[in-house]
Amino acid sequence: MAGDYYQILGISRDASKEEIKRAYRRLARKYHPDVNKEAGAEERFKEINRAYEVLSEPETRSRYDRFGEAGVASGAGGVGFDYGDIGGFADIFETIFSGFGGMGSGTTSRRRSGPVRGDDLRLDLKLEFREAVFGGEKQIRIPHLESCQVCEGTGAKPGTGAHTCNTCNGSGQVRRATRTPFGSFAQVSVCPTCNGTGEVIEEKCEACGGAGRKQETKKLKITIPPGVDNGTRLRVSSEGDAGVRGGTPGDLYVYLFVESDREFTREGINIKSTITISYLQAILGCRLEVNTVDGKEELTIPSGTQPDTVLTLENKGVPKLGNSVSRGDHLITIKVGIPTKINAEERELLEKLAKIKGEHTGKGGIEGFLGGLFHK
Repeated sequence: MAGDYYQILGISRDASKEEIKRAYRRLARKYHPDVNKEAGAEERFKEINRAYEVLSEPETRSRYDRFGEAGVASGAGGVGFDYGDIGGFADIFETIFSGFGGMGSGTTSRRRSGPVRGDDLRLDLKLEFREAVFGGEKQIRIPHLESCQVCEGTGAKPGTGAHTCNTCNGSGQVRRATRTPFGSFAQVSVCPTCNGTGEVIEEKCEACGGAGRKQETKKLKITIPPGVDNGTRLRVSSEGDAGVRGGTPGDLYVYLFVESDREFTREGINIKSTITISYLQAILGCRLEVNTVDGKEELTIPSGTQPDTVLTLENKGVPKLGNSVSRGDHLITIKVGIPTKINAEERELLEKLAKIKGEHTGKGGIEGFLGGLFHK
């Protein structure tokens, strides 16, 4: 889903629940496909419903504010929603007043006492430049919800159990009629007594307070593959929050951010750096040891090398992500240092060379001659 949910509804990030509902009602009327036949209206209507679905519930809104779309994506604790769940135009208004559930007495109530998958989690991890190039193992600490070992995730004190909720008779929902400017509607909401589970625990587990899960900080070792870059996302299966009532755990998503290096920069799978040589080395050529991510490597400077020439060390770049055998190149830009001062002996020798070359070294001085060497 592209776009910011607050922008989709046209509200501020500190909007109240009532402001969210009013914005949704206004936009739902405008873009519902039953009344708006323009191209793109149905897609816009889906965006509006998705934004309302996330922002109207405090828990999902909180996750969205913290983690963005990753915190409420399908399987990340967000509630799936589809245009097909909405019937005719009148059904919009039930969504406005009740969030979910059918209109009238003929709608089947939804029971939420089954297993629920745990939330996915996100962790941002910084890597040094060379760690991103070559990969390796990193130890991380991640706070998440783990299933309570004392009650085995049931939330009930060992030796006790749960009974059917008397408020909702085990349905997990309560229904009441609501009068609105558009007529009378049945409002279905989560049962406040059992919180939608349909059951009430007789005695809560003392270790987890009846939640069935506890907040714990876990140490993990994750493998960073060679060649990762800024924004690379790694998925660590089953290391998110524990599920509820025997549900499977969510996943952990690790987003990587690479710190800059003082000497090297990266362009795709190529590494770039710059070295400075003397004008004599540029004229005569030489062999130099240069720094690479693999260590010292010998680089041949051809005679007559011009300033800003780029020389290549093949296969000394970044391994290709997913195929570490294939690597990019190291591209080295050559800068030539022209001295601002020379001693008498150097001047004498250079002036002799200038005469041999037939170069004029009067008013411009020897610096003009040196500059001329690099533009021949």
